Amino acid sequence: MRVRTTLWAVGWLVAGLLLASCGPDQPSATDSTSPSAVAGADKLAACPSTESKPPVSNGLPDVSLPCLGSGPDIRLADLRGPLVINVWAQWCGPCREEAPYLADLAKRATGKLQLLGIDYDDPRAELAVKFAGDQQLSYPHLVDPDKQLRQPFKIGGPPISVFVNSDGAIAYVHHGPFTSRQQLDQLVRDKLGVTL
Repeated sequence: MRVRTTLWAVGWLVAGLLLASCGPDQPSATDSTSPSAVAGADKLAACPSTESKPPVSNGLPDVSLPCLGSGPDIRLADLRGPLVINVWAQWCGPCREEAPYLADLAKRATGKLQLLGIDYDDPRAELAVKFAGDQQLSYPHLVDPDKQLRQPFKIGGPPISVFVNSDGAIAYVHHGPFTSRQQLDQLVRDKLGVTL
């Protein structure tokens, strides 16, 4: 009986030491692979500083996300449109299919419309950086590794695109990939009033 009690106590002591070593002072896996530390991240569009604004009714969630490239974290509730936010992941086949339409839109929309990408639930920051660079997605990208946007954007999986008007309200959420330049242009015109 005494041997069992001693073994039990030693087991709890070892378990306690193991748990203590995994506390908040230890770097997490995401700390060691922060997006901006990934090779090539500095070549992506920098995330701009945003002015703090009050959240709006039917607006973007009050969530701050880190930049995939360089630049500060961005609080989504501060953003105003006209803006298209595209939620993607490098492992997502349909995201790859629609990427050329978004790259083309970014080139044509300068001064009329903003674009913002969000790399969602993506365990490979280096592949996300490579994807954004290879696809010539010349606008800023944020990272949502913890799926903070799952509930507010009702994400079953990427891609989804959120159309935000000039007041900061969500005008429309498009689930699934864009299938043509014409489809994307039509949605930008109909939902945001921007003609390209």
